[in-house]
Amino acid sequence: MLSLNLPNYLLRHLQVMLYSLGQLTRTPVASVMTVLVIGIAIALPAGLYVMLHNIEKVTNQWDDASQISVFLQHTTNDSRGKQLASQLTSWPDIESVDYRSASEALNEFRELSGMDEILDTLPKNPLPPVLLIHPTKSAQQEAIQQLLERLQAMQEVELAELDMAWLQRLRTINETGQRGITIIAVLLSISVLLVIGNTIRLAILSRQTEIKVIKLVGGTNAFVRRPFLYTGFWYGLVGGIIAWLTLLITLLAINGPINKLASLYESQFNLEWLSGQMFISLPLFGLILGVMGAWLAVGRHLNDIEPS
Repeated sequence: MLSLNLPNYLLRHLQVMLYSLGQLTRTPVASVMTVLVIGIAIALPAGLYVMLHNIEKVTNQWDDASQISVFLQHTTNDSRGKQLASQLTSWPDIESVDYRSASEALNEFRELSGMDEILDTLPKNPLPPVLLIHPTKSAQQEAIQQLLERLQAMQEVELAELDMAWLQRLRTINETGQRGITIIAVLLSISVLLVIGNTIRLAILSRQTEIKVIKLVGGTNAFVRRPFLYTGFWYGLVGGIIAWLTLLITLLAINGPINKLASLYESQFNLEWLSGQMFISLPLFGLILGVMGAWLAVGRHLNDIEPS
């Protein structure tokens, strides 16, 4: 019996869905304004999420590029320096070690600074030999700090240095950004619920007479509720699609300047749009908000309308 009624049940839902869409097209200006508000409200946290995702991509590259500079004693000769580099390579938290002699360090500084004349006047080379240590990519911050302390305790080491502060700042900024985006998404989701709920409330009030007649002839609340839920469905779905289009247009507008900025720093960074992921998630998210907002509005106002 259920299998025989299922096609009719689905047909009724399809009819109500199309009927609700037709109702929206009868008030195009109001409908367009509503879906634009919904689309912009959904696009804002989505855009922030995409930008934060790209920032995390850049910071992960910086994390991989972190290194410890170990300045050896001036009395350390090249043979001992190379021996230390070979010895440190076997440590579990170290991926690679590059040894720079004092003369190589001075030549590198000479090329980078352009201070050839001043450096030629120095009585001796002021720079010590240096070990450039690259921790493994899997090493956590605590492990790197412990490695730094072990290196500092070595007899031949004058100073072991790693700028941990900037790594901590980057991680803190990312965590703050994630929390901020979550808060913004929640607030804007509530605003979407309020917009859809108020729109459905006005639709219910404008059709009070129709609702009373339907109830008078035996229509249930579920029957009356159905077209309003599909109205919220359409608002949310179209709003999510508009949010996706808004996000693509915005990313297209900033993609050129970002690529130009990356080229100035000789970086291979490319903006990740996440267009496929957003094409699915934004309309789905809008659809859920639309149905929820409509359900809340109908549940609150429908019971107040009874035939006298």
